[in-house]
Amino acid sequence: MHAVEELKSFSPSLRFFIELTGSIKTGVILQYFFIVILTIIVYRLGFAKKLPLLKNIVIYTCLIIGCLLLLVFSYGLPIAEGLGVAAIILIAYKIRLHQSKRQQSEAK
Repeated sequence: MHAVEELKSFSPSLRFFIELTGSIKTGVILQYFFIVILTIIVYRLGFAKKLPLLKNIVIYTCLIIGCLLLLVFSYGLPIAEGLGVAAIILIAYKIRLHQSKRQQSEAK
């Protein structure tokens, strides 16, 4: 019963990964990769510009290192869930933007 009470203090996504794997260590590693993937998606959809390869390497390296801080915050805060919502909103925005541009080009 003590382990169940301990899991309640974690964020929902981290609790999911811990329950999925049965191990806190593996759950935290999966949570980190999940945060990295969502952060890359949000960056690419919302902020990325065409850059030279070396600058992209530097940006993604900093992003991956910065996700360690997000991992620490994700123990108690819904960081991954927030990134997921941001990714969904940006995907919807990009789809709507693409449709709008296509309609404008067809009208001309």
